[in-house]
Amino acid sequence: MAVYVQGQPVGDCPRVLPEARRGTPRRITEIGEEILARPCRAAAEFGTPELSALIDDMFATLYVAEGAGLAANQVGVDLRLFVWDCWDEYGDRHIGHILNPVLDEEPVDSRRLIEAPEGCLSVPGPYAKLPRADHAVVRGVDQDGQPLVVEGRGYFARCLQHETDHLGGGLCVDRLPLRKRKSVLHDMAKSRDEVLARRAELADELRRSRTPEGR
Repeated sequence: MAVYVQGQPVGDCPRVLPEARRGTPRRITEIGEEILARPCRAAAEFGTPELSALIDDMFATLYVAEGAGLAANQVGVDLRLFVWDCWDEYGDRHIGHILNPVLDEEPVDSRRLIEAPEGCLSVPGPYAKLPRADHAVVRGVDQDGQPLVVEGRGYFARCLQHETDHLGGGLCVDRLPLRKRKSVLHDMAKSRDEVLARRAELADELRRSRTPEGR
């Protein structure tokens, strides 16, 4: 298994990232909230303690939600930023963050679409099959404002596309036919409480792991 941080191969990483241990889990916004339905503002300030703390909080939130990626508007922040901690189907782990990402347009004649189950932390619980390109490239900058290019295939490509959609004000369920979308929201209503309870349990475990008693 290979590990890639900011698109570059590195040695092994702990299951719970240092960023997650430093951060504080935040509430995840849910479908129907206005901040999820509009494009996020571009980042203009870099290298600040506030930005670093936000990224740590997002990794902590991603961990307790057991997700693959998380956009800033999913924690109520209007900013073009997302983080990821994503295992792909090849057994590789991808970790990182990107600001002001732009997804490369794949030529239609060379693009290969894969239909696979996709869920969303802002639609807690259900999954639905959705076609996505099996290759994706996003270009942006890191938290210090340095240029960053990240390439993904398979499930990681799906993650990059999903999170970029969020920053444009879109959810994966918006891509579904109306009947299927209604079915997903019906399933969410049934599973939401259980999912949120699991997140609260993991948040408590993360908090306790930072105390001397929990070590």
